[in-house]
Amino acid sequence: MNKNPWINALLAFLYICLLVFVMTWGSRLLPHPDPAIMPVVMISLFTLSAAVMAYLFCLQPLMLYLDGHKKPAVRLFLQTVGIFGGITIIMLILLFSRILS
Repeated sequence: MNKNPWINALLAFLYICLLVFVMTWGSRLLPHPDPAIMPVVMISLFTLSAAVMAYLFCLQPLMLYLDGHKKPAVRLFLQTVGIFGGITIIMLILLFSRILS
């Protein structure tokens, strides 16, 4: 829990990078995953990711809001989302610059 939107957004980005690394590495170890277990794993991973992102994006702003600091709470949330959006746009630019070149 942090009041710095840069740290929150970067932690969210690093969490996503870690998931991509593990999934890429895992798909090399298990090229044919068990079709009965895979949906359970994916839904569990989705639920875990929702909880992690809620913690990084919403917990501190919610606590500020409930303490009566409404404007700083909204500002922190919007800054975190904006910074994460900026990181996402940079990644999209990198992706499309490689595709188009």
